[in-house]
Amino acid sequence: MPGAANLPFTDLLNPDQTMLDPAALHARFVAAGVTAERPVVTSCGTGVTACILSLGLVRAGFPEPAVYDGSWTEWAGRPETAKVHS
Repeated sequence: MPGAANLPFTDLLNPDQTMLDPAALHARFVAAGVTAERPVVTSCGTGVTACILSLGLVRAGFPEPAVYDGSWTEWAGRPETAKVHS
């Protein structure tokens, strides 16, 4: 997906599987290139774990993102959508 950044949802979790505190979440998102000035759409392979990213963004103080629930499975299956190799 053009403009996409990779931040696995597991990077938002403590070892006990609870979510990191807001400051730590904010730092992870900033390191991935997220800013409050640009809208964010979360996605994943099937649309499920993208919701964890969205929750983390809100908990970190960013504006509420959109969730692309079709995610990579739908995007990759459509011949007209752009694909970018990184």
